[in-house]
Amino acid sequence: MVQYKRYERYKDSGVEWLGEVPENWSVDRLKSSVKSLKNGVWGDDPKGNENDVFCVRVADFNRNKYEVETEEFTVRNLGREKQKAFILKKGDLLIEKSGGGDNQPVGFVVRYNREEPAIYANFMARMHLNEKISCSNFFKYVHSSIYANRINVRSIKQTTGIQNLDTDYYLQEIVVYPTLQEQIKISEFLDQKTAEIDSLITDKEKLIALSEKQRQAIITETVTKGLDLDVKMKDSGVEWIGKIPEHWEICEFRRISTLQQGLQIAQEERFSEGGPGRFEYITIKYLNSLRTELDKEFIENPNKRVICYPEEILLARTGATGVVVTNIFGVFHNNFFKVNFNKSRIGRDYLVYYLKQVKIQEHFKLVAGTTTIPDLNHGEFLSTKCLIPPVSEQIQIVDFLDSCISDIDSLITEIKNQINKLKEYRQSLIYEAVTGKINVRDVAAGY
Repeated sequence: MVQYKRYERYKDSGVEWLGEVPENWSVDRLKSSVKSLKNGVWGDDPKGNENDVFCVRVADFNRNKYEVETEEFTVRNLGREKQKAFILKKGDLLIEKSGGGDNQPVGFVVRYNREEPAIYANFMARMHLNEKISCSNFFKYVHSSIYANRINVRSIKQTTGIQNLDTDYYLQEIVVYPTLQEQIKISEFLDQKTAEIDSLITDKEKLIALSEKQRQAIITETVTKGLDLDVKMKDSGVEWIGKIPEHWEICEFRRISTLQQGLQIAQEERFSEGGPGRFEYITIKYLNSLRTELDKEFIENPNKRVICYPEEILLARTGATGVVVTNIFGVFHNNFFKVNFNKSRIGRDYLVYYLKQVKIQEHFKLVAGTTTIPDLNHGEFLSTKCLIPPVSEQIQIVDFLDSCISDIDSLITEIKNQINKLKEYRQSLIYEAVTGKINVRDVAAGY
């Protein structure tokens, strides 16, 4: 990483998260940067008349660029006179006041950098900045550092099921103020450098996508064609499967498996902590990569038929139709099927790979329907075709795929680690620039 110069002299800011700051920078409350703050408005449903207006929602926050970004604005209806008090100006900052959660608390700030006239929803507040001492592009980065360091969390007033940000308290936080000209230079530097880092991240994310596509292709090719390139083939009779090795058996899942559907457990019967006699409750939330220990739920003394053991297979029926879950122990929700299979005819690991292949995943999504909540029913699953090689060949396929997938997964893990380091560097660079730990005033464009 590039080593940047420091300022000549520093002073103690008196604030722990800021530390030492350049001697000639002012130290003051966030409130000084803000000329006015006003809560948003939701308005009425659009009516197709002159009072219809674009409305910014929290969903329009680009949390990577700290800007409002959307392909299509929400339209609301608000009288023209009332609109005047809520119309955004280019450069206004918007702060999320209500909503959030443990993983993504309220207090995130974005800059409105659009030309379109728009109002803003009632879950946020608009900050007009004091332009004499505040560059909005610089302060979007200041707020991002406040958020990254979780300084905003101490201004959150938690109510039942929702977070609310006390903006008066939040604006009492201490930040530093370079000169206005220096703010502009720092923000231009950060615009350039964050864009460069984001480009690197995008390239690595594309590499992950290609690796995942390769993984899926290998699984699909192997569980439908086998490992012997010279084997004689036959028509499977199923369009989405195509030709298969001549000696492989093909049959409906109903011939080799049965399904057990889970249970919907009432919220009042769930516990937030485990303990003797309690089992983890496996819902679709289990598939969320951001899930934490705090998200876990438990139930007591369940019916044994809805307990899943690590060696068993769950298949998502709704919500994430066709997703396979293994190596878990707990009680499963009725959004899942447990797939019970004839172990003498098909091995567990081979079956898992077969259920993970692209072609059958696409088939399950197709037969689950295109309604608001797709639902894979028992009959559609049981009538789906399954390919069954000899058991000895299943073992060879599993060994081959285990080795290939392990290599690909290791590569993906390494790339993800690189992305995380880039993201950490990006946030560190922002923090160091807006708090004066590095001097970027004279860094030439393109450096």
